[in-house]
Amino acid sequence: MATDLIEIDSEQPSPDALEKAAAALRRGEIVAIPTDGLYSIVADPLNLQAVGRVFSAKGRQVHQSLPLIVSDLLMAQELAKETSTRFYLLARHFWPGPLTIIVPASEKVPLKVTGNTGRLGLRQSGSRVATALVEWVAQPLIATSANISGQPTCRSGIEVFGMMDGRIDLVLDGGLCTGPGSTTVDVTEPYWRVIREGAISEKEIADCLAVGGL
Repeated sequence: MATDLIEIDSEQPSPDALEKAAAALRRGEIVAIPTDGLYSIVADPLNLQAVGRVFSAKGRQVHQSLPLIVSDLLMAQELAKETSTRFYLLARHFWPGPLTIIVPASEKVPLKVTGNTGRLGLRQSGSRVATALVEWVAQPLIATSANISGQPTCRSGIEVFGMMDGRIDLVLDGGLCTGPGSTTVDVTEPYWRVIREGAISEKEIADCLAVGGL
């Protein structure tokens, strides 16, 4: 499988590039794009063949869930079995932005996407490329780091191409991404916890929830 590369402007991605990427996603292909702080590979979470290809491309363990990016809070609600007050406080304060919130997955989400855990990470990205693509395909997309599991995360389209050539179908090269990437917080338990600290600190999350008395 040959991997294509298209150069884009991350701030003003061209309709032609977005259309090509969206068409690839509808065919069940895998595309790498610039997101908040790093590159992600995106794919259709409702296409089980595409989901399997993401696991294979990354060499990712099948018990690890795949986070999804959404267009807005309404789309997130449709993917969550239930949404807590903590979820709403965090989403309204930090979205769009680099915060992934783990929630119980609804029945709409294939169990394979959740790594058979029944839990799901959701994020509304601040990346214009990611936001535009979700709008083009009118559905959520898998968005996981564009690297082979255990290898460093990729900050540029050329890095992604070098590491994942032949493993994915298309790279939208928007140049260099900077920043620490997304923070992941789990709100499924009685006590929330940060799974991975990135651009948003644990203190910022605590302060946000404290305003709501949580």
